[in-house]
Amino acid sequence: MDRHELAAWLRLVLTPGVGRDTARRLLAAFGMPDAVLSQPTSRLADVANAKVARALGQEPPELADALERHLGWLAHAPGERHILTLGDASYPPDLLQIADPPVMLQVQGNLEALRHPRRLAIVGSRNPTPQGQENAREFAKALGEAGVCVVSGLALGVDGAAHEGALDAGGPTIAVVGTGLDRVYPRQHATLARRIAAQGALISEYLLGTPPLSPNFPQRNRIISGLSQGTLVVEAALQSGSLITARVAVEQGREVFAIPGSIHSPQSKGCHALIRQGAKLVESAQDILEDLHLQVPTATPGHAPALFSDTGDALLDAMGFDPVSFDVLQSRTGEPTPQLQARLLELELDGQVARLPGGLLQRTGAS
Repeated sequence: MDRHELAAWLRLVLTPGVGRDTARRLLAAFGMPDAVLSQPTSRLADVANAKVARALGQEPPELADALERHLGWLAHAPGERHILTLGDASYPPDLLQIADPPVMLQVQGNLEALRHPRRLAIVGSRNPTPQGQENAREFAKALGEAGVCVVSGLALGVDGAAHEGALDAGGPTIAVVGTGLDRVYPRQHATLARRIAAQGALISEYLLGTPPLSPNFPQRNRIISGLSQGTLVVEAALQSGSLITARVAVEQGREVFAIPGSIHSPQSKGCHALIRQGAKLVESAQDILEDLHLQVPTATPGHAPALFSDTGDALLDAMGFDPVSFDVLQSRTGEPTPQLQARLLELELDGQVARLPGGLLQRTGAS
């Protein structure tokens, strides 16, 4: 894309009143942005409205700065940074099939990740339980080892764990972010973002310089699900943004999977609601691979552990893998309070048990 063409695309999307829907209607009616911008106001008003038609005749004041910012960003790492538009042959074909495809996409990393034949979204809580965090990592790792590209949103919690699991498996992963690609949000994931760009791709529909604005994150969820053959929800509260991703996935004709959890955990209620609504309950990565008719490796990690497993440690076995209160644990073990507290502290310091809000306890993946 040369300077003149990029300027035309930026002018189109920066024009006040031109949202994604209006931009697509203008492009469908007149062709490329150059052709749109050369139309008389009367013809533009037939497709948009009179106010938008008049605005298209004026150059947005921020256009010059936006153009230089994007050209500089592209030039800083040629071959690794890309701007894709609806008219680009490299635009992900799966996104063209959704109801609201992005007009422009900024991509940092390998474009091949966007054409990977097997992609699965993994989403969930920003504040997962320790077991939820471990499930996200292990499912992503198992799927990566089976040749699946994991798609998520780079958020804290489940998203970050899913990206890490995919990277640890040596597979590609795609992060769909809610800011411009010249910044990383959350900042804690700066190193993770660099790993993703080196081994997969970061993508955004938001122009460079866009800060982390709350409305942008639910909007980007349609891209996460749209890029994927299915969406796995690991943990989610009833008001979680992950349920938005699942709902959009259903509207897009994609499969939705959910991992069940404790009936006492708020972070499991969203998954249970999805299962009641028809999402497929999964206990292992193999369940997903079989459902999507993907090749199943001979030994697939990521199986959800049994409620009571034999670890050789009576306290851990009594705890199971669901969050549990001290009183319930004491009733299961019959241990006196001082001895039980001391043993729990020992396991906590050893990283095998974590304390959750509300005084609950839970085994971690390290146990």
